Amino acid sequence: MSEQRCDSYYNATIKDETNYPRLEADLRVDVVIIGGGFTGVATAVELAERGIKVAILEANKIGWGATGRNGGQVTGSLSGDGAMTKQLRNLIGSEAEKFVWDLRWRGHEIIKRRVAKYNIDCDLKFGHLHTAYKPAHMGEMHKTYDEAVRRGMGDEVELLSRQDIPRYLETPLYHGGLLNKRNMHLHSVNLCIGEARAAEHQGALIFEHSPVVDILDGDLPQVKTEFGTITANSVLIAGNAYHKLARNKLSGMLFPASLGNCATVKLSPEVAKIINPHDVAVYDSRFVLDYFRMTADNRLMFGGGTNYSGRDSKDLASELRPAIERTFPRLKGIDIEFEWTGMAGIVVNRIPQLGKVSPNVFYCQGYSGHGVATSHIMGEIMANAIIGQLTEFDLFANMKHIRIPMNDWLGNHAMAIGMTYYRMMEHFR
Repeated sequence: MSEQRCDSYYNATIKDETNYPRLEADLRVDVVIIGGGFTGVATAVELAERGIKVAILEANKIGWGATGRNGGQVTGSLSGDGAMTKQLRNLIGSEAEKFVWDLRWRGHEIIKRRVAKYNIDCDLKFGHLHTAYKPAHMGEMHKTYDEAVRRGMGDEVELLSRQDIPRYLETPLYHGGLLNKRNMHLHSVNLCIGEARAAEHQGALIFEHSPVVDILDGDLPQVKTEFGTITANSVLIAGNAYHKLARNKLSGMLFPASLGNCATVKLSPEVAKIINPHDVAVYDSRFVLDYFRMTADNRLMFGGGTNYSGRDSKDLASELRPAIERTFPRLKGIDIEFEWTGMAGIVVNRIPQLGKVSPNVFYCQGYSGHGVATSHIMGEIMANAIIGQLTEFDLFANMKHIRIPMNDWLGNHAMAIGMTYYRMMEHFR
């Protein structure tokens, strides 16, 4: 059964709500995309712009899943970059480091171009601060800063000491940080809907409340919903943690983790300017981190406390409030108007998973909490692969992943145990 949108800040401030029909016919297109989040919609834009006849099947509403439940931060932080670089050295040799570095910023450029080209109103802003939760964490900041300068980003990054932090945040918590002016933050649902409109304008067909019940493989695969069927040359499964398709191939590869977010009541412009005078997005340097930013209407959006059990938190506001008040003592007792959760797709080695479940059925998933930028990168790679340009797709498809041979419940508990270990190791960082 399909669902309407959750009670989030994003969904309360949609500027152009969708009302796409349910699939109730038998159609023929070039490509069917299963999933109307960032991966599916970004891929659809890429294909539609090239004249490919594409259809999106979304089980609920465009942007309903993790796309509409994240922190809205677009950063050059690639989950699994170390493991990715190591494997790429075996595939492309000395070019691995440059490939991964360039990959960090590719999603930014895609989003910026698309927002400008299609005039998407999604509160796009620039500026991000990666904060050091402990003095020892500054070593990581120095390393990233040095690489950014070496690769020509010297005018876009700045190392901050503990004494510099008050210029950017009214908080006692942090011991310094790395300011990045290339990184961005935005309204995720309005971006996704804007991109869906762009795909539609280029000829894409979009169907909501149309969950897929089966994929019949063959030379021309068929994707079946309860009330209709679409026959295509190629299929892309882009549901991430929100689908149960192709389990014989995909089970044990990706596990859902519940990410919690909330948004306070509106702050006065004066208070907003005091606590975050440069309107930067922020996340800290812990393994299980907090992240926050200001919305366009001066609310503090604050997320954290990842739950690796695969279950949503029952009282998210009470879980996040202590972190908010610890970060910004001025906001002690602030009312929280919106709270919501979303399922991120977590991969053991944190490398995005691209591949095929059969010759004509592709999949793309697993951004491990870094999906806004990464989904747009993968959308471009998947579109290229679907039209036969397989170079980058093959790099990811040939990477080795750890498959946990157990059901989702046991797999999630194994992930939770692993993250407990990392929480313990946090004391020694």
